[in-house]
Amino acid sequence: MKLLLTSSGIRNGSINDALVDLLGKPISESSALFVPTAIYPFPGGSARAVDALRGTGTSKLCDLGWKSLGLLELSALPSIQRESWVPTLQETDALLVWGGNVSYLCHWMRASGVADLLPSLDRLVYVGVSAGSIAMTPINCDAEWNREFALPSELENDVDEGALGFVDFTMWVHVDNPDPIFAEHSMEKVEKWAQGVPVATYALDDESAIKVSGDNVEVISEGNWRLFEPSTSLG
Repeated sequence: MKLLLTSSGIRNGSINDALVDLLGKPISESSALFVPTAIYPFPGGSARAVDALRGTGTSKLCDLGWKSLGLLELSALPSIQRESWVPTLQETDALLVWGGNVSYLCHWMRASGVADLLPSLDRLVYVGVSAGSIAMTPINCDAEWNREFALPSELENDVDEGALGFVDFTMWVHVDNPDPIFAEHSMEKVEKWAQGVPVATYALDDESAIKVSGDNVEVISEGNWRLFEPSTSLG
């Protein structure tokens, strides 16, 4: 599995080129599955999922001209025979994972069996947007905010600071975005937060992404980003 971890989708030519490079062929010759699951805990989440599918939002993802596009709803998979969806995932070129609630996404990634399957999908390109990107890291920087949208029964078990850990760094997205919802996503706040975590932290604005292929990690950006190394005092 290769990864393209974006802050806000395929926002510019450099990120688009990185996606094509990971696919190894044009987007018009590639198949994709869209995962909207993470957005549902938020008010208006279902409408925002439709916006993403239609390509009417600010983050380009589904509307890139894919050869084929399907929907993979993680919360439905535990009630479906694996034979009905596993081959589709194994054959697709790109998994497009939308933003929203990191903790909710991680829960359903595990419960659906997709998290266990991902390491075996050598040809797959995982394309994350916002929460879809953070979920691949070992630490959920949005855990405190995610708790505001969790059911009481989930607070003790499912909403913590851990994520799936497919990469050995963590990340903040939407850095310095002027939208009030991202008021806490300033570069200064990320730098302070990064001092308390034991892995490297990437801070990305919406024109930036991280491309991961094997052991190679590369920042793709037409905007602003910073890398904060872990504190040596954390051992």
